[in-house]
Amino acid sequence: MAKTSMKLAFLAGAAALGIASAASAAGPTASMLSNTCAGCHGEHGNSVGPASPTIAQMEKEAFIETMEGFKTGAIYSTIMGRIAEGYTEEEIELMAGYFSGQTYIPAKQSFDEGSVKKGQKLHDKYCEKCHAEGGKPVRGEEDEEYYILAGQWTPYLQYAMTDFQEKRREMPKKMKKKLDKMIEKEGDAGLEALYAFYASQQ
Repeated sequence: MAKTSMKLAFLAGAAALGIASAASAAGPTASMLSNTCAGCHGEHGNSVGPASPTIAQMEKEAFIETMEGFKTGAIYSTIMGRIAEGYTEEEIELMAGYFSGQTYIPAKQSFDEGSVKKGQKLHDKYCEKCHAEGGKPVRGEEDEEYYILAGQWTPYLQYAMTDFQEKRREMPKKMKKKLDKMIEKEGDAGLEALYAFYASQQ
């Protein structure tokens, strides 16, 4: 009886090893590829912050476009350009599919509660057309320009905005027009109110 059990255990182990070897030979899976991002972007793409953005539930086309931008140098980065170079187009597509299927968890962070209402009004006036639902992730969103703002880490949003304003990253024309108009009327206080509103979204 013991010999039979040992034989079955051996056969099961050999089968599992064969499956693992076959998977390895077929190339890395979406989950395997995406796990390499966890050090900066958190488990399943939910960053523990504050400088790295959460990428869970990021729309596929936005993810692919961003990674390709890093890879070619079209999008400014500190380290992402070098990292993106290590992935093929097929691998980036696999990762895009993986992260888009994850559940977005808003960052728990402090914010100026007194600025939230003003920030919401500014969002509705200047940002809602491209960042619907207050900047929250939307399942099935097809707009490749859609990026998650609600519940995103404030330091990351500030760094990204600085890159846009200092022309290290190209700002979409629609965004520039709206941003210029808002800053003309509200100044930097308008941006701070927006950050407070996004941080409040849980």
